[in-house]
Amino acid sequence: MQQQLIPFSCHAASEDDVARTVQLAQDAFKSGVWSKLDRHKRADTLEAIATLLQANLPALIDLEVQQTGRAIREMRAQVPSLTKWFKYYASLIRTEERSVLPTTGKLHNWIDRKPLGVVVQITPFNHPLLIAVKKIAPALAAGNSVILKPSELTPLSSILLGKIMKEAGLPDGVFSVLPGYGATTGKALVSHPLVKKVDVTGGTPSGRAIGAIAGGNLAKFTAELGGKAPVIVTKAANIELAVNGVAFGSFMASGQTCIAATRIIVENSILQEFVKKITAKAESITKRIGSPTDPESMMGPLISEKQLKNVTTLVDDAVRKGVSVCTGGTRMSGGSLLDGFDLSAGYFFPPTVLADMSRAKILNSRIWKEEAFGPVIVVIGFDDEEEALRLANDSEFGLGAAVWTSDLSQAYRLSEGIESGICWINTHHRNDPSSPWGGVGSSGVGSENGVDAYHAYTTTRSTIINYASVEEGLASDDWFREGSGNVRYG
Repeated sequence: MQQQLIPFSCHAASEDDVARTVQLAQDAFKSGVWSKLDRHKRADTLEAIATLLQANLPALIDLEVQQTGRAIREMRAQVPSLTKWFKYYASLIRTEERSVLPTTGKLHNWIDRKPLGVVVQITPFNHPLLIAVKKIAPALAAGNSVILKPSELTPLSSILLGKIMKEAGLPDGVFSVLPGYGATTGKALVSHPLVKKVDVTGGTPSGRAIGAIAGGNLAKFTAELGGKAPVIVTKAANIELAVNGVAFGSFMASGQTCIAATRIIVENSILQEFVKKITAKAESITKRIGSPTDPESMMGPLISEKQLKNVTTLVDDAVRKGVSVCTGGTRMSGGSLLDGFDLSAGYFFPPTVLADMSRAKILNSRIWKEEAFGPVIVVIGFDDEEEALRLANDSEFGLGAAVWTSDLSQAYRLSEGIESGICWINTHHRNDPSSPWGGVGSSGVGSENGVDAYHAYTTTRSTIINYASVEEGLASDDWFREGSGNVRYG
């Protein structure tokens, strides 16, 4: 495939565009060109998509850097992983087994999984391709027609992805990209009566609003929403490993991830040492922030002025309440120490460490509870496991969490006690197509990845066949026979 040129701007889909696209998707679904295609041929197409994605990695990486501002070293690590999702779900539908359920009498009851129809997927700005692919692959594997609405801030790579998928052999109408704004394009999509499922990744308020609309149409709904991930670091942890892990979990993607490590809960006996080391690590990263296209740059800017304002507001609130700023805390400007890049040209915010040895000030600050979605962590101490868990669970969110300890029994106790959909031990942000990814509480409904995500894009059909002989049927299945003897039910 030749490199395709993508414009720097694109059309925002209108309500008429939505209506036409949904009908096109519905017509494709009803035609059976994809929904009834042999599963092995669907798998062939998914694998062809993976192959073409691999061939187009340089263009996709450059486009992700261009539209998000993410450091190119991050995109070079993340974007190549996208092929795994298409390969995984291709393998899943090739090897999927069909259940035959236990029944009474001479009956066989088998279960088929059928696609839902037209499904809508709404994705955010922070991982445009990754989050889209996590939704697209299982939906297509199941045989659905998919309409993707990317964030209005980062639509370009999704458009290129659509072109790649068409070239790989996906029939017309089976996959469409509709850029636009949530209040118009998004609302029209999720409100459409032909849409049978809505899958959204975004903020909790938006997720609740979208869920209410989808529920009104009795459409299925999956939502991966906000997070405020706690990380417990015990005295049994290797501090160097823990510091490196927390820095990765906190500052990757400039902290603009739903599972970002934001509340760092450290055993008091090592608290001061940990704060000193994580501060030094953050300062080292700050010195190496430059142009997003520089392979040596460690971190990019925030996505927008709005996001910068949100981060700054929460940090300023903490400072006013007496929380100490160990490093960072204000927008970066001037020339980069790394490469001279003008940091004033973007919304650069440095890795920021907030700490409070007395704890009360942090717990009274908004940033302890609210999602900043930026490279800011708060560090707080604890005395025992019960207290650590109480602090970790002091949140409406429950998506990701982590524990750092070399004590296996302690790791198990703490991970069991943390209220989250994902808990990492001595690592952070590990992600695989086979591993369920979803939260509890205000972090969402349902999960991505794995067999569960595939099942969520299907409906079950139960087929029950009676294989009794005619003689047996006449003897036992005349429900309204003469007399008052016992009859079956079910």
